[in-house]
Parts: sequence; structure tokens; C-alpha cells
Amino acid sequence: MGWGFVLPSLLLLGLFTYYPMLKSVWLSLFEKNLAVRDQAFVGWGNYKLLLTDPVFGRSLRNNLWFALGTVPASMTLAFVMALLANKAIRGKGLIRMAFFYPNMIPMIAAASIWLYLYMPQFGLFSRFIAWIGGGEVNLLGNPDTVLLSLIVMTVWKEAGYFMIFYLAGMQQISKELYESAAVDGIGAWGERFASPFR
Repeated sequence: MGWGFVLPSLLLLGLFTYYPMLKSVWLSLFEKNLAVRDQAFVGWGNYKLLLTDPVFGRSLRNNLWFALGTVPASMTLAFVMALLANKAIRGKGLIRMAFFYPNMIPMIAAASIWLYLYMPQFGLFSRFIAWIGGGEVNLLGNPDTVLLSLIVMTVWKEAGYFMIFYLAGMQQISKELYESAAVDGIGAWGERFASPFR
């Protein structure tokens, strides 16, 4: 009976996830020429060519820097947001909604918002930099700043999603643990987070 319940999910997973992955690996071992009907088997030749391609190397480095910039920052910001949203203050629901709202909007809408903010002459960031005395800046058109700009947008978009998991875990912590820690003298930093439960 158990296998019967999971069989539909396994079929969908195999059909739309594992089969395309295996098919992609198999096709990568061939050289596809649109002028010829038959594919030529080249083995690992495509991968050797890929490793010697400078564009692929640059793309791989950019992806690694993007991951190193977004994942730790998103997790840290999500943890701070969960701490703030977990405190017993008025407007808790509004604060949680504000933190989670960027995750609810579609990516195309988020991209449009940040495209306006990053606009070279009329964007909010460009106007602010010009106001404080800086020159004209094009954050998305400059190779030195485009990656950081995309990291900032992604962290803003995804931090609310991770916050939900931290918040759910924090709400499972018993109040007695905070009270016991406060009695034991946990210090100023821990005292700040334990104070709402006193």
C-alpha cells in the first residue's frame, strides 16, 4: 500500500527529472550537426572542449562567486529577520508579511523593480550617488559591479523564504528554556532575545 501511494510521485519524478537528466548526459556524448541527420559519437570530447573554453571558465567562476555571495548572506539575513519577527511586539503579522513579501512576487516583477532602482541616470541608486557627490554610475553595465548588484537583488528576493524555516524552528522552542537560560545568567546578547519571554 505504501508503494502504491508513492508510485504517482515516483513516476512524475522519473519522467520529468531523472529521465531528462540521463538523456542530457547521453546526448552530451554526441556531436549534433543540424546539416546531418545522424549524430557522431565523440565520447568525452565535448567535455574536453568545454574545459578549454575561456567563456565557460568565466561563467563557472561567476556562478561560484554568485553562490558564495547569495547563500551565506541570505541565510544570515533570514536568521536576523526571523529573530525580529519572533519577538513579542505589536504588528508581528505585518512585520512577517513585509519580510516574506519579496518572495511572493514573481521574479519578473522583482527584476522590473530592481531594474528601475539600478537605472543609470534616473534610478534611485544613481540619483543617491549623484546626490552625495559621486559621478554617473551604471551598476548593471559595469563588469565590476553587475555581479554584486545581482547578488543584492537575489538576497532581497530569497531571504524571506529562508526566514520561514528559521521562524518555524524558533517557535518550537519552549518558553521554559528561555526562562531557565535567563535565570542562569546568559549575558547581554542572549538576554536581549530572552527578554520577551520573561
